[in-house]
Amino acid sequence: MGKAKIKRAGTSIDMTAMCDVSFLLLTFFVLTATARQPETMPVDTPASTTLDKLPDDNLAVITVGHGGKVFFGIKNPNVREMTLKQMSAKYQIPFSAEDYEKFKFMDDFGVPIKQLRGLLALEKDKRKEDVQTGIPVDSTETESNELYHWVQQARMASVEFNRDREAKEKNFVDPGQMKVAIKADAKEKYSIMNLIIETLRNQKQNKFSFVTGLRTEQ
Repeated sequence: MGKAKIKRAGTSIDMTAMCDVSFLLLTFFVLTATARQPETMPVDTPASTTLDKLPDDNLAVITVGHGGKVFFGIKNPNVREMTLKQMSAKYQIPFSAEDYEKFKFMDDFGVPIKQLRGLLALEKDKRKEDVQTGIPVDSTETESNELYHWVQQARMASVEFNRDREAKEKNFVDPGQMKVAIKADAKEKYSIMNLIIETLRNQKQNKFSFVTGLRTEQ
């Protein structure tokens, strides 16, 4: 006697809940993501196989390119503002509250401190690399080597900022000394690179990183 065939019922899955979750996750990531800001002075960094990632905070970046132009940037906006206040006192150049607020949201810059107010007065889209001549740097520790003092004051501001955070936040972990990274064009001359390295060594900043691009396999 033949077996009776059992009719198979079709399976249906209600995907409404899954679609809702997907759109909620997509909305969350879009709203919380930080757009990458265009670089003021893009450089063609040398390639390497190193995969170490630089920290997102407690970091200062020295960018070198386009014939020896030097730019300086501080990742933490609050440390930026504190650094400018200390540089203002050191060089006896006053800045307004509006200037400090604008500088707080400036990723990097490349002008002598005497020209910084003029740069801040420009609209954001006009602070391009071609209107910035670079931060003065030499082999001395005097005020003529402005890069030396920007790095020094940034490191001091970072220590002060982290000390204040530690006092306010119970679970705050001190990240330690501010890290410095050099981002230079692969074709940049050795002479300017040597001045920057000596500038860091003169203030006992013997450990620093070089920003490179990832080398692809041939």
